[in-house]
Amino acid sequence: MSDPSHQFHRHPSLPFAELRISRQSCYSYRLHAHAQYSIGIVDEGETLFVHNQGTAVLKVGRVVLLEPEHWHACNPETSQPWSYRMLFVQADWVHQQLGVPSLRFAKHAPSDPEASRWVDQLCRPLASNADPSKTQAYIQSLTDFLRLLGSSAPACGDPPHAVLPALQQLHSNPEADTSLQALALQCGMSPSRFSHRFKAATGVTPGSYRLNLRLNAARHLLAQGQSLAAVAQQMGFADQAHMQRAFKAHHALTPGNYAQANH
Repeated sequence: MSDPSHQFHRHPSLPFAELRISRQSCYSYRLHAHAQYSIGIVDEGETLFVHNQGTAVLKVGRVVLLEPEHWHACNPETSQPWSYRMLFVQADWVHQQLGVPSLRFAKHAPSDPEASRWVDQLCRPLASNADPSKTQAYIQSLTDFLRLLGSSAPACGDPPHAVLPALQQLHSNPEADTSLQALALQCGMSPSRFSHRFKAATGVTPGSYRLNLRLNAARHLLAQGQSLAAVAQQMGFADQAHMQRAFKAHHALTPGNYAQANH
């Protein structure tokens, strides 16, 4: 049975985007990162926004902008329910539309009322039966928004060369149970030094980084209609229950809820 407090919407004319609507949610998130660009707005209540550039309390109307692989958590203040919408936009689509290798937002929580109105309007078509003839107008509005609040950036920023072999291994095979020792050896370090350098470069441990990659891949496969059991096995989880616990901790709903909530 799906969780009515969380809904996911896609529109056939906008296959590059997915909208999450969460209403009266008290769930807390573990630190995580998305594979897509994320554009969000707080509709009710308030949340503590934690990311690698600091923390901020976000109230109604405040916008959140996140690049792919930007580690963050948004949790309700004092466990009170809050409501929000989050628009996820495929990174490759953004780069192609804007003609940039990557995009970096100047502010991750802008307070400009115009930005709030714009995000509200960008979310609405995916939650309704939008007119397909207006697709190009929507794409123009979205790309204008991204150009206004973002700027071109190098594809990988400043690459963490010391741990780059391990990152490449994790991204190419997130389902593999490559040991910490093996990852450290690829980088020519002892396990303890490697763990220290990896966390300094990414902000999280190698294990947390791999789990986040697995969960993002699982989410993508579930959105394509694959079964929970198949996805759990394919992404290297011990079993379906293991995937469920991790998915709920990071995304505030179970993988089954996510699969059923997709429209």
